[in-house]
Amino acid sequence: QVQLVESGGGLVQPGGSLRLSCAASGSIFSIYAMGWYRQAPGKQRELVAIITGGGTTNYADSVKGRFTISRDNAKKTVYLQMNSLKPEDTAVYYCNKGSPATNSWGQGTQVTVSS
Repeated sequence: QVQLVESGGGLVQPGGSLRLSCAASGSIFSIYAMGWYRQAPGKQRELVAIITGGGTTNYADSVKGRFTISRDNAKKTVYLQMNSLKPEDTAVYYCNKGSPATNSWGQGTQVTVSS
């Protein structure tokens, strides 16, 4: 089973940048498609970005051109570079596999975009 720990969240002003990290352990990380998800207050959790084991990426329309997902298989880590942040990006961000089990979510990391 893959163990995942998110980090890098915090408070940032609109237009700012943040880099999230997701450290994995306990499995051969490279075989999994990995994604970043977020959940804002009162809203459903949504997929933000995904990267396959082969490096193919896809993004939610709301973050295209602003966010970049990447992975370092040697470090068993997936990243989310977040640029040009907007208040509507405020949410708890989670990493997980591309098709996560319903009981597999960790604590996430809080991203708050506010003046």
